[in-house]
Amino acid sequence: MNRKVAFASGASRGIGAEAAVALARCGFDVAITARTLEDGEAYDHIGKVAPLPGCLRATAVAIEAQGGRALCLQADILDPESIAKAAQAALDEFGRIDLLFNNAAYQGTGNQERLLEVTAEQVRAIYQGNVLTPLSLVQTFLPQMLEKGSGTIINMLSATAFHDPPAPADQGGWGFAYPSSKAALARMGGALRVEHSDAGLRIFDIEPGLVVTEPMKASGIDEAVLSRFDPTPAQSIGAVVAWLAENDPSESWARQPCLSAPALAKELDLLDLPSGLPSDA
Repeated sequence: MNRKVAFASGASRGIGAEAAVALARCGFDVAITARTLEDGEAYDHIGKVAPLPGCLRATAVAIEAQGGRALCLQADILDPESIAKAAQAALDEFGRIDLLFNNAAYQGTGNQERLLEVTAEQVRAIYQGNVLTPLSLVQTFLPQMLEKGSGTIINMLSATAFHDPPAPADQGGWGFAYPSSKAALARMGGALRVEHSDAGLRIFDIEPGLVVTEPMKASGIDEAVLSRFDPTPAQSIGAVVAWLAENDPSESWARQPCLSAPALAKELDLLDLPSGLPSDA
């Protein structure tokens, strides 16, 4: 069977992992990237170096359980060389990429700092991970999408890019650096649509609302913060990504500059899905 191929960044856990498994369920083979290749590896997550549940190997097992082929590519979004090598390895292995899911985001200090406290070094890291790395992946995969006349790019944004915070960053709101990086990424889709209007490209910007992830738990997000929002399961956002891989939203959705994945999941009845990952992932 001639399966399509997806490339998903940040796929060791959370939305990226759930999306990779959901794509496999829909008939995709998936190249997956993240820092964490094996269980127990420790990295800096929002200022704390510690292992978190989930790894590429576990995601690969779940992909293969759905009949897909998985290619694990360890890479760091702050290391341009590792990202370039991962992207080229995916092309070498599969020959093409039909769908790019730019999901990975910077997880480190600076995301929750107030404006007077965030440093230039932190802002540079945030923009490297959230803007320059997605740009690099698009620039790598777009030429072969244009050559074959089809391709889908899904960029993970954030509602924080479009709204003022309800409180300071250290009191349940958000700061400047992370939202501004997502606002910058939001401009990519419009540029691509204009530059390649008749090329068969499908480009979606989505925002996940609040998804309680392992890095968030490690950072100390508590019930007082969560009470401001209505969390959505990561597997529901992953299911929306898989749905967009094969379907176009209605005209009313298409007019929105950024799709609300929780609202789309509700409309598509995707809110109560079981996780596609092993229970210990």
